[in-house]
Amino acid sequence: MKLQTKISIKRQPHHLIDYESKLLLLGSCFSDNIGHKFDYFKFNTLINPFGILFHPLAIENLITRAINKEYYTEKELRQKDGIWYCFEVHSKLRDQSEGKLVSRLNLQLKTTEKYLKSCSHVVLTLGTAWVYRHIATDTIVANCHKFSQKEFIKELLSLEQIEESLEAIISLIRDVNPKATFILTVSPVRHLKDGFVENNRSKAHLISAVHNVISPRKGLFYFPSYELMMDELRDYRFYEADMIHPNPLAVQIIWERFRDLWIVEKTMDDMETVDSIQKRLSHIPFNPNSHSYKTFLSKLNADIEQFRDVLPSVEFERAKDPQI
Repeated sequence: MKLQTKISIKRQPHHLIDYESKLLLLGSCFSDNIGHKFDYFKFNTLINPFGILFHPLAIENLITRAINKEYYTEKELRQKDGIWYCFEVHSKLRDQSEGKLVSRLNLQLKTTEKYLKSCSHVVLTLGTAWVYRHIATDTIVANCHKFSQKEFIKELLSLEQIEESLEAIISLIRDVNPKATFILTVSPVRHLKDGFVENNRSKAHLISAVHNVISPRKGLFYFPSYELMMDELRDYRFYEADMIHPNPLAVQIIWERFRDLWIVEKTMDDMETVDSIQKRLSHIPFNPNSHSYKTFLSKLNADIEQFRDVLPSVEFERAKDPQI
C-alpha cells in the first residue's frame, strides 16, 4: 500500500552543482532553508543579503540597484520607535543609527553586485503575488515593517507583471553574467493571512508566470518545492505548530530531493565527509581534558587537513584543545 503520492522528478543532466559552484539564493523562506543546507555543507553561497523577499518586484528592484550601483541615502529611510527601516528590504536590516543602516544597505549592494557577476547558479523563490503599494511615494515595497496600514494599498500582481519582472531579473543578471543557471521555485509556505482563496490565487499567478519563463535549453529551470509540500507531504505531521510552515523533517525531505536532482554524485561523497566533520566539530565532551577527547580532536583536525588537501576552497574552524 502506498501512503504517499510521489512526485517524479528527473535528474538534471547538465548545469549541476559541485564544490566549484557559487550559489546566490534570493527570495522567500525556501531560499533561506535550502541556502542554510548548502552553507552547512560548506558550499560557496550568498543567502538573501537583504533578508527574505516575498515577491519578484522586490528582488528585481534590489538586483537593479546592485548592478547599477544605485546606493542608498538617508532620505530613503523611515523611522519608527527610534529604529530606522527601509521599505525595500526585510526588517532584519534595521538600525538605531540612520547612518549605520545606510552603510549596511550599501555594503550588501556591493556584495550582491560582486556575487551577481561571478555566481554559477541563482535560486529564486517566489512567496506571494500580493504586494503593498506605499501611497505617499506610489512605490511597491518589499516589507511594510508594521507601519500603519493606512499608508499602503494592497494589490495582487497580475500574471503579466510577474512574468515581466522575472524576465527583467534574468536579463539584468545575464547582462553581467551570461553563464548563470537559474533555478526558479515557488515557496511552499501558504500566506493564509491573505485568506485561503487569496493565497491560492497568489500561488496560481506565481506558478503560471514561472512556467511561462522557464526554458531548460536557456538554463532556466523549475524545482517543485510547492508541489512537494502540497502533494507528497500533504500531512500536518510535516508542519510546524502554526500549521503553515514546513517543519525540519519536511525541509530535510525537500532538501534531499533538491540535492538528488541538482548535485553532482561525486560531490555527494564529499558532502558526507563534510557532514561527519561538522557533527564532530559540534560534539560536546563529558570531560574535555580526557585523553580520549584529545585523541578525538587530533583525529578530527587530521581529517580536516586531509579534506582540505582535496578541496582547498572548503574551510572549517579547527577543533581547539580546551586547555589552549
